[in-house]
Amino acid sequence: MAFSNTLYMFSLFTDVLLSNSLVAEKAAVIEKMNLADLSLEALISKGTSLGVEFVSRILLAALIYAVGSWIIRLIKKTFRRLMIRQDVEMSLRTFLQSLIGIGLNFILIVAIIGVLGVEMSSFVALFASAGIAIGMALSGTLQNFANGVLILLLKPYKVGDQIEVQNYKGIVKAIQITNTVITTGDNRSVIVPNGLLLSGTIVNYSQQEHRRVDWTFSIAYGNDYEKAKAVLMDLIQADSRILKEPELPVIYLGNLGQSSVDIIARVWVQSPDYWEVFYSLNEKVYRIFPEKGLSLPFPQLDVHVHQS
Repeated sequence: MAFSNTLYMFSLFTDVLLSNSLVAEKAAVIEKMNLADLSLEALISKGTSLGVEFVSRILLAALIYAVGSWIIRLIKKTFRRLMIRQDVEMSLRTFLQSLIGIGLNFILIVAIIGVLGVEMSSFVALFASAGIAIGMALSGTLQNFANGVLILLLKPYKVGDQIEVQNYKGIVKAIQITNTVITTGDNRSVIVPNGLLLSGTIVNYSQQEHRRVDWTFSIAYGNDYEKAKAVLMDLIQADSRILKEPELPVIYLGNLGQSSVDIIARVWVQSPDYWEVFYSLNEKVYRIFPEKGLSLPFPQLDVHVHQS
C-alpha cells in the first residue's frame, strides 16, 4: 500500500506538468483502476511510463531553450544591424534592444512552460492574481521603465552626451529600459536608475553647441595691468579654437584682492573643446607672464613698526 500511495502522489505531481488532454486521460484511467489491486509489475510499468513521459518533456524543454536562445540572439543581432542601417538614434537603439531582449525571453519562458504541459489558463490566472503583488514589489522598476520612456521622448540627454547627475560626471554610454549607464572620466561605469535621473537635477554639457570658458588670472600689485591685458589677449587670439561668435573674447579687471589684482577673461568655444582650451591657456599664462615681466602674486602681510 505504501508503494501504491507513493505512485499516486507522483501521478498527481505529473498532472501539474501535463496538458489538459493528458490530465483528463490520466484522471479517467486512475478512476477506473484500483491501485491497491495492481500487481508490482503493473505498478512498475505505470511508473516507468510516467517517468519516460516526464523525462521526454524535460529534454524537449531543454532543446527548445537552447534553440530559442540562439534564435533570440539572432533576432537581436539582426535588429541591431537594421537600426544601424536606418540610422536610428543611439539612445532609442539601446532602449529598444533592451526591451526586445526582455520581451523575447518572456515568450521563450511561456513556450517552455507550455511544452512542460502546465495548463496555460491556470498559469494566466496565477499570473493575474499575483499581478498586484508583483506590481507593488516592482513599483520602483516600473517607475524606472516609465521614466526611461520619458527620457526618450523629452530627450534631456542622449547617448554620447557628457552629463553630471547624482554627483557623477561622465559620458552617457547606454539608455536602458530601467537604467542609464554613464562612463566617468576615470573609466568607471556608473549605472543610475532612470527614476533618479528625472527626479533630480541633470547638467548636460553637450546639449549646447557652444560653451563659455571663464578664467581668473592674478598679477601682483605694481605690475602693469594694461600690459597683462595685452599679453593675455595675444594668447587668446593665437588659439584658433576660440570663437568670435556668439561673443568676442573679453578681458576686464575683476577684483582688487588683498594680495593680487585679479583679471577675468571670458571666451566662447565649441563644447567638445572646453577643457582643452581651459587647461591650455592656464599653462601658457603660467609660462609667458613671468617672461613678460609680470609676476604672479603671493600672499603678503605688511607690518608697521612704531617707535615710541
